[in-house]
Amino acid sequence: MRLLYFILPLLIFVNTSNAQDKFDIEENDTVKKLAPVIIITKQQSPDRMPETKDNVLFSGKKNEVLKLSNINGNLTNNNAREIFSRIPGVTVWENEGSGIQINVGVRGLSPNRSWELNTRQNGYDISSDVFGYPEAYYNPPLEAVETIELIRGGSSLQFGPQFGGMLNYVLKRETKKKFSFETQNTIGSYGLMSSFNAIGGKFKKFSYYVYNHSRSADGWRENSDYTVRNSHVFVEYRFTENTKLSAEYTNMDYKMQQAGGLTDEQFNNDSRQSFRERNWFGTPWNVFSINFDTKLNDKLSSNTKLFGLIGERNSVGFTATPNIEDAINQATNNFANRRVDRDYYKNFGLENRNIYKYKLGKINNNLAFGVRLYKANTQRMQDGKGTTGSDFDLSIEGRFVRDLDFTTENVAVFAENQFKVTDKFSVTPGVRYEYIQNTGEGRFGISGGTDVAFPNKIISRSQPLFGLGLEYKFRITNIYANITQAFRPVLFSDLTPPAVTDVIDPNLKDASGFNADIGFRGTFKNYLNFDFSIFYLSYNNRIGGIRQFVNNDPTQGTFIYRTNLGETVNKGIEGFANLNITRIFDIEKPYGNLDFFASVSFIDSRYTDFRIFSTPSAPSFTITETNLSGNRVENAPRYIHNFGLSWTNNNISATAQYRISGRIFTDANNTTTPSANGVTGILDNYRVFDLSTEYKFLKNYNIRAGINNLFDEEYATRRSSGYPGPGILPGEGRTFYISIGAKF
Repeated sequence: MRLLYFILPLLIFVNTSNAQDKFDIEENDTVKKLAPVIIITKQQSPDRMPETKDNVLFSGKKNEVLKLSNINGNLTNNNAREIFSRIPGVTVWENEGSGIQINVGVRGLSPNRSWELNTRQNGYDISSDVFGYPEAYYNPPLEAVETIELIRGGSSLQFGPQFGGMLNYVLKRETKKKFSFETQNTIGSYGLMSSFNAIGGKFKKFSYYVYNHSRSADGWRENSDYTVRNSHVFVEYRFTENTKLSAEYTNMDYKMQQAGGLTDEQFNNDSRQSFRERNWFGTPWNVFSINFDTKLNDKLSSNTKLFGLIGERNSVGFTATPNIEDAINQATNNFANRRVDRDYYKNFGLENRNIYKYKLGKINNNLAFGVRLYKANTQRMQDGKGTTGSDFDLSIEGRFVRDLDFTTENVAVFAENQFKVTDKFSVTPGVRYEYIQNTGEGRFGISGGTDVAFPNKIISRSQPLFGLGLEYKFRITNIYANITQAFRPVLFSDLTPPAVTDVIDPNLKDASGFNADIGFRGTFKNYLNFDFSIFYLSYNNRIGGIRQFVNNDPTQGTFIYRTNLGETVNKGIEGFANLNITRIFDIEKPYGNLDFFASVSFIDSRYTDFRIFSTPSAPSFTITETNLSGNRVENAPRYIHNFGLSWTNNNISATAQYRISGRIFTDANNTTTPSANGVTGILDNYRVFDLSTEYKFLKNYNIRAGINNLFDEEYATRRSSGYPGPGILPGEGRTFYISIGAKF
């Protein structure tokens, strides 16, 4: 820590004049040509998408593009709190500090592994099963990411029916040099060691990019060490200026010790403590894609992606609630057997996207259309009797209690047309048709040595979706509006979740609804970047959890009953502004660029209608019906604000930012008093301060350093009823990192 306190002031006050590029000075008897002064600055994100890009229409849609090279933040640990701070309304779950999984949601939707978003990498799916289990166990290391694209609910017509929209990680590429090399090496608190190395280049018609990222740490909490590796290969061949073929492959593997949840009493006594040293998690992951781009003529361009995923989800541990001790049994002189859960994922898909440009009168118009074919298979094996040991051992005695096979088949066609009524005003109607078929079979349990069969199910759905976008352009600003239908089928993960304290409604229904927003965005002169909007999100038959007492007796414990909770309405205000203070006063040349940014959101998420369709048959799980209309939606804070100052001057930059997030209820009952096992209860608001700096020197080198949670705020963003361990999950306290890198 002392090293960091020495380096930060050095970075802030160091003289960078020697790092400027030198220019020759020519002179004669009367004229002298002076060397130009170049000030290197970071243009603050976010940017916005153009009307069309990569055969996708963005006109009339709320969207943000984060260019990570313009953001100071902890990219090594994928610190979502810092990276997404410039996008209003993003909720972040912080299970642990590894950053292996990025958990974000928007507009009051659940952040659980970003599952309300269509999560992509370079435009193709990376989640387990889009319509069966859409959790993103894999995210690319942010040191390898060029931009992050977030398209809100209005994206559903071109990317899918998700309520949250589309989140796309666009990886770095080398497009100019024949050979380039990049390295970034980091050390930090609690044993953090990380190394990112990449090579890339372009030679004649070929281009390539390869990286490897390896990271490990002991973790801020007890029993939270991890190791993770990400590797990626990309190659491309350009036949002509208008036609190219590329292929890419990504492999990730990690092993993570899970510290588990805490009761509120344990959390208040010491939030770093852990009572689970035998719990482990790992997800080897493989994603690949073949991409064909062609421009057939000046009017028509086409893109086709063939993509796939082969991955696993593996966990072993003692999964009881934190008020139950994981202790040695005196009779056996051993710990209890652990629970083993394993998933195997295989999915393949093909997406074709096209843009056709044509004229109506003298005005250019754009038609975007395409088709998607997708098939996914998941084998889910749960509740295996694991070993009594403490290491990452997935072996079991006998058979898994559950052994299920799920298949998803999906066909979708979509079209959106941008009609330009005038050069300034455009109307973009669209339609998407989804055909989804889910099939499930297998063993749901074992009773008296006899298999309990899962009732073979084939559920087919045909779902049309409609939307309309509007946009009116001024010179450098525009007004946009969008309303788009959304749809979420019952997931097989809803029917068979890994959460160990949940009870499931056997007759869950599909969810449907719509997103609507209207906003004003743009720039003013050269010092203001802004986007302000209001939104309305209707979510019918939303699946969630309500707290119930075993045998209707509070003394016998609680459980979460997952069922359709009726309609919820999320509405609110989202705003972003970036103000360059030194440009206002025209003093950026001597003092650099000082930017103040703020992203603010006010979210009112409530149940407007509540009804229970069915109840479980087990008498111990009798459901007490309660009218929850008017209750707040769980995990939806009433406000999320981020404020920051970012300063750049020549080769040095620093960012300080402050996040304020409101309190949340963690169940639909809006339970205020925490349960004895820590699974339910309100979570208080929190305020976290982060500081990040970067110094570039000798043209090719950089030093980055930062402190996360500078004032050591004690807080939590989540309670869990299952993995990564039932109970309250603490956010990390103060940590620091320092990194040195180079690019040639």
